[in-house]
Amino acid sequence: MKSRLQFPVAALACLIAGAAVAAPLPSLKVSENHRFLVTDSNRPFFWLGDTAWELFHRLTREDAELYLKQRAANGFTVVQAVALAEFDGLTEPNAYGKKPLHGNDPTKPNEEYFAHVDWVVAKANSLGLYVGFLPTWGDKWNKAWGAGPEIFTPENAETYGEWIGKRYRDAGIVWILGGDRAVENDKQKDILRAMARGLRKGDGGKHLITFHPTGGQGSSKVFHDEAWLDFNMRQNGHAAEFTGRYDQTKVDYDKTPTKPVLDAEPIYEDHPVSFNAKNFGHSIAADVRRPLYWDLFTGALGHTYGHHSVWQFWTPERKPVNNPLLDWHQAIKQPGALQMKHGRALIESRPFLTRVPDQEIIVPDRVETAVPGAGRYEFVATRDGDRTYAFVYVPAGRPFTVHMDAVHGTKLKAWWFNPRDGKATSIGTFAALGEKTFVSPEPGEATDWILVLDDAGANYAPPGSKSLLR
Repeated sequence: MKSRLQFPVAALACLIAGAAVAAPLPSLKVSENHRFLVTDSNRPFFWLGDTAWELFHRLTREDAELYLKQRAANGFTVVQAVALAEFDGLTEPNAYGKKPLHGNDPTKPNEEYFAHVDWVVAKANSLGLYVGFLPTWGDKWNKAWGAGPEIFTPENAETYGEWIGKRYRDAGIVWILGGDRAVENDKQKDILRAMARGLRKGDGGKHLITFHPTGGQGSSKVFHDEAWLDFNMRQNGHAAEFTGRYDQTKVDYDKTPTKPVLDAEPIYEDHPVSFNAKNFGHSIAADVRRPLYWDLFTGALGHTYGHHSVWQFWTPERKPVNNPLLDWHQAIKQPGALQMKHGRALIESRPFLTRVPDQEIIVPDRVETAVPGAGRYEFVATRDGDRTYAFVYVPAGRPFTVHMDAVHGTKLKAWWFNPRDGKATSIGTFAALGEKTFVSPEPGEATDWILVLDDAGANYAPPGSKSLLR
C-alpha cells in the first residue's frame, strides 16, 4: 500500500510555524554490549521518557507544542504516544474532528488525521525529543478491556505496519508494539509479529522495535527470543513497593540472550497507589523518584516517568479516568517531573556504557528488611565495570554499610547526591578497603539520597554537574 503523503516527514519540520529547521535526530541502535541504546555514531543515549499516550488524539497543535516544549526544557528525551488511541480512538475524532481510519479499516488510513500526527512528531523531533511511537493501542487487536473494536488480522496488520513504517522512516522514533494488553493466543502473537514485519519493510529496519506489556509484566514473557524485539520493555506498574514489581527489571536484565531493558510505565505521579486510593492514597514525587533509581541501578537502559493527568491529557471538561487530581496544564510542572532530569544528569556524569548492577556493594544488616531493605525502602547499588565509581540508592535515613573495595583505587572520594535538587555535597576522602558505615543527611526520615563513591584518581567532577556525553 502506498502512502498518500506527498513529502518526507522530516521535511515537515520546515513547515512548523515559528520553529527553526532542525537537523534530523540520529538513529538509535542497541549498544555492542546489548545493555543500552546508542546513536548511530555510538554515542550513549539516555531514555528519559514521558507517557503521553493521548498526545496525537486529544491535543491541538498549540497544546501539543506547549507540552513538548515543557518536556524538552525538563531534560526529557522521549515522549510515548499512540496513533490509534485508547479512548475510543477509532470513532472519537482528534482535536480537529478527524478520525484515523476510513471505515475502521487499517488499510485505509485518513490522510488528514495522520497529517496532524506528522506535525506533532516533527515538532517533537525539532525540540530534540524522540517519539516512542505506538502504531495502535492494544484493544484494537485484543479487546480485553477498553473500547475496541478489534480491527487487526495478521494480513492487515502487516499492511498497516508497512504503511506507517514507510511514512515515518525519516523521523526520530522508536516503534512500540503492544499497548497494555495481554497476548493471550497464537492469533494475537501472529498479529504483532506481522505488524513488526510490516514496520521493518516500511522503514527498512531504520528504527528499533519493542513491546509495551500489561501491568506488572514485561515483553520478555512472550517475545524475548523474537528477532524483531530489539529491547525489552516493562510495565512495572502503579505499585509503590520494590519487591514483586521493580525488582523484575533485574530479572529481565539477567535473561539470555542479553537485551536492554526499560521500565516504560512505573507508578505515575498523583496516581491512586496500586489503583486503591481509598487505602493507599495518591502517589507523590518521592513515589516516582524511587522507581527511577531502582530501575536504573538494577540495569535499566533509562527510565520513563508518567503523570496520571498527563497521559490522558485530562481537563475538567473531559471524563476523568481513575480520579486525576490536576488539569494536565498544571500537572506537567509537578515536582516529580521536574526532578527526573537529576537522575539523567547523575548517570551522564560518569562512564555510561560500562554500568552494571551490583547489590554486593551493600553489606546486609543483621535485620535484612532494614538494609538492604524492603517495600518502599529498598537500597540498591550500581557501579561501572572498571570500578571507578559506585552509586548506592538510599531511600530512607538509616545507617547502612558498604564494601569500600567495590571501587578500585587507593583513595575514594565520597559524595551525597540529592535527587530532589541535583546538588552534590562532598563528604570526604576514605581508604578503598574494608567496610564503612554511612547515614544520609536526614537520618530517621523517609527522604532519599544517593551515595556516590569515586576513585579519587579518576578526578571526576561532582556527581550530576558535568555530562561526559557533551
